[in-house]
Amino acid sequence: MSSLKIAMAQVNPVLGDLDANVELIAAAAREAWLAGADLLLTPELALCGYPPEDLLLRPDFLRACDQALERLAARVEGITLVVGHPVFRDGRCYNAATVLQPGRPALSYHKQRLPNAQVFDEVRYFSPGTAPLVVELQGVRCGLAICEDVWHPEPARLAREAGAELLLVLNASPCHLGKQPERADTLGRRVLETGLPAVYTNLVGGQDELVFDGGSFALNREARIMARLPQFETGVMLVDYLDGDIQPGLVAPILPEEAEAYQALVLGVRDYVGKNRFPSVLIGLSGGIDSALTVCVAVDALGADKVRAVMMPSPYTAQMSLDDSRAMVEALGIHYDEIPIQPAMQAFETMLASQFAGTQADTTEENIQARARGMILMALSNKTGALVLTTGNKSEMAVGYCTLYGDMAGGFAVIKDVYKTLVYRLSRYRNRQSPDRPPIPENIIVRPPSAELRPDQKDQDSLPEYEILDAIVQGYMEEDRSPRELIASGLPEAAVRKVVRLLRIAEYKRRQAPVGIRITPRGFGKDWRYPITNRYADEY
Repeated sequence: MSSLKIAMAQVNPVLGDLDANVELIAAAAREAWLAGADLLLTPELALCGYPPEDLLLRPDFLRACDQALERLAARVEGITLVVGHPVFRDGRCYNAATVLQPGRPALSYHKQRLPNAQVFDEVRYFSPGTAPLVVELQGVRCGLAICEDVWHPEPARLAREAGAELLLVLNASPCHLGKQPERADTLGRRVLETGLPAVYTNLVGGQDELVFDGGSFALNREARIMARLPQFETGVMLVDYLDGDIQPGLVAPILPEEAEAYQALVLGVRDYVGKNRFPSVLIGLSGGIDSALTVCVAVDALGADKVRAVMMPSPYTAQMSLDDSRAMVEALGIHYDEIPIQPAMQAFETMLASQFAGTQADTTEENIQARARGMILMALSNKTGALVLTTGNKSEMAVGYCTLYGDMAGGFAVIKDVYKTLVYRLSRYRNRQSPDRPPIPENIIVRPPSAELRPDQKDQDSLPEYEILDAIVQGYMEEDRSPRELIASGLPEAAVRKVVRLLRIAEYKRRQAPVGIRITPRGFGKDWRYPITNRYADEY
């Protein structure tokens, strides 16, 4: 009777902090050993963090990873460890998984399938492996695979043909909404094709625009989930392999979409601020729903003591906006200041009077207001070291409904990949988490959105209804559908033409926007590479 206790280590390494990552993995290995595990399975490239990007082009970085692996191997006690790391051998760099066993030579597997789409760029850095690796542990023959390998049939088939009874999969699979079932379905196909049960360990944590959501799991021979760790949390979970199959264990539920999106934003902010050692954050509060949601995320990620909101009213700011902002910061208990921008507006008007003589007021004067606010926030950031969080959503970023060097000024764009329609849903979701004292006033949610840069301004004066706008952006930008296809699907032709034109001409702005959290299958970041100079005529 074969038996193997496997621990899934859902860890949150800091990219490049090799000493800390060695300690992190060693601590997980000790926890697993004391709990009775025979084997600890770590995520993909857990030793160095994922994705290392152009660090992989540096020989010194690769040498440091080799040295870190040696230090980790010296720490292994009483348990087998499978650790993900980069390795440079014979002039080639590989995405590797190494089996460390006390008193035995290390054995390494090289990832066979290298992703080169969406946010992945592994062909730039790695060479593909060509051979399976099967190791015997406690009488169980275990085959290894790394992330993209299981999205293709061949690596799992080769492992089975080499004698594997169980598949161990190391992963660094970033979050987008609905990704958890997709992973289980994909690995389930490999299980059913090969008859191999599988253990899938995923990374957790934020890395620049990416958020890794964990959710590590194990499938039995029928491709049923027998164990699953929670999303967005670190932890170690034991899985029992007995008599040729995975035994039932604890199965954490998959989060509903709104909870998944909100927790991704919270983790993304917490890790970006913490891993980059910012002491606190600054947010320009407007009385609108975007800044309200951003403040809530920041407080939940960092604590109220590390969040400062600044309201910068102009003559066009409604009293309701001031009242709602004051009520919100009181409910959250954060530091709050009001700095009117009318003196700055008057100063610019005086300075530019001769240059603007004979012209009518237009968006130029509106943008001066936004840029005055941006300058104030950046001045406070320079003085205090606090990181400015911007508040623009995906719908606005898509069509350029934002001011370069104004409301786009900052260091991290929290809701950059959140459509406006989802902003409303997340705001109501957050309020439901605090039913006794919901932080976002109802006025902010129900009033028509406005930039408040001129009298009686409304977003819908310039844009289609957000339900229509978001559908067009999703179809054109995420799904690469032509305008002709969008119109044929029932979307209004005039709206399609307007949104597509705005999306195209706003690319120069998006290139200058701060990095922001990605939660959709395609965000305005690594996986959107649209030319600024471009005369292609879309298909209508």
